[in-house]
Amino acid sequence: MRNQLQGSNLVTEENKSQIKHLVIGVMMGYAITCIVFLGYAMLITYTQMSERNLPMVVAITTLLSVMLAGFDAAKGATSRGWLWGMAAGLIYVVSLIVIMMVILPGFMVDGRTVTVIVLSIAGGGLGGILGINLRR
Repeated sequence: MRNQLQGSNLVTEENKSQIKHLVIGVMMGYAITCIVFLGYAMLITYTQMSERNLPMVVAITTLLSVMLAGFDAAKGATSRGWLWGMAAGLIYVVSLIVIMMVILPGFMVDGRTVTVIVLSIAGGGLGGILGINLRR
């Protein structure tokens, strides 16, 4: 079966490289998310800072993280950076939803979740557009 896939050009060195960039992009997005969330948690814990800005911090961090993921995913592409960026945004948000479902048993997909999905895919696409155009 492996030889059949390799023979049909589905598994090329270019595809392997692109998938590697996609995975690294999503991992970088999560790294940024973790760093910002930990920093914000420390600020809330050790200062008089209120939690009232938490939704804004989460939204901005998520958007910037998926843009970075899309940017990194598109760096290795020869074309369609927007598509690779959208794929990175989709992988980022779907894996985040799966994590939330595991951690929070009562988690439900609602209108707010759908909004986050759409914004993540769009943000990843924008990052992909920037990534493919700025690498040239």
